[in-house]
Amino acid sequence: MTTNGKTAAREASRLASSGHEPWDRRIGLLAGFGRFPIVVADALRTRGCEVYCLGVRRSANFDELRPHVDHLDHVGLAQLGKAIRYFRRRGITRVTMAGKVHKVQLFRKFAFWHTLPDWRAIRVFWPHFVTRKKDCRDDTLLGAIIDAYAEDGIMFAPATDFAPELLVKEGHLAGPALTDAQRRDIDFGWRVAKELGRLDIGQSVAVRGQTVMAVEAVEGTDECIRRAGRLCEQGQFVVVKVAKPKQDMRFDVPTIGLGTLETLSSAGGRVLAVEADRTIFVDQTTVRRFADERGITIVAVRKDGT
Repeated sequence: MTTNGKTAAREASRLASSGHEPWDRRIGLLAGFGRFPIVVADALRTRGCEVYCLGVRRSANFDELRPHVDHLDHVGLAQLGKAIRYFRRRGITRVTMAGKVHKVQLFRKFAFWHTLPDWRAIRVFWPHFVTRKKDCRDDTLLGAIIDAYAEDGIMFAPATDFAPELLVKEGHLAGPALTDAQRRDIDFGWRVAKELGRLDIGQSVAVRGQTVMAVEAVEGTDECIRRAGRLCEQGQFVVVKVAKPKQDMRFDVPTIGLGTLETLSSAGGRVLAVEADRTIFVDQTTVRRFADERGITIVAVRKDGT
């Protein structure tokens, strides 16, 4: 991080420790896939903020986003310089990320031509994708993005700062009561998922009879669940989704919504266990109703020492 980036980071820390809100009236939103960016945009506007949104192409839904923000533009997955210029020209110094960005795009054939990286992105990511001196894990790449923004005096804030009510509380949220076998699968799956998170591989695991059916990697939670459904034709499996042991709440926070439950139902799963206070739960009323109708159990769990 450059001197300017370090100065901005110290200023954000000072504001936070003094009790002042570490964001301005104009907030930048870097939007990916799903409903979460819309929920965050609505929360920001309710606070009286102007929301300047950059939607990531091939991820964000621009038609759905447009009515919820004050200004909307698009950016390619690897157009880092363009994104920074967009926010700087509008005097924005606080940005938040919301929504899934499909990292698998970076590993497709001819990825360079699909993502069209600009010079800023090439400079930042050259050690990761070309010389291989640095790894391509989620935390590493997202950390590099945050450092690049900080060089231009733009700081990232957790989206949950603006919509804290989305963090799910501990307890039984929907569906039938857990059986003893399902509780054992949750305990087993929790340990596996936490280890996946520690290694920065993924955050979800599907389990049946304390046997791992599928684990999440670069493909995302939905594909992990679908793979479990193909491999476990009996269905009735449990999905456990957790935060990483050292989760950075500015990005890649576990998120569930209606899409997750629809995928689980189609694949034959019967339980979704998530980590309390560290998982974002979007459209809670709709999701709970769907789970009750389909006989799917949703529980939010907290375990000591994780």
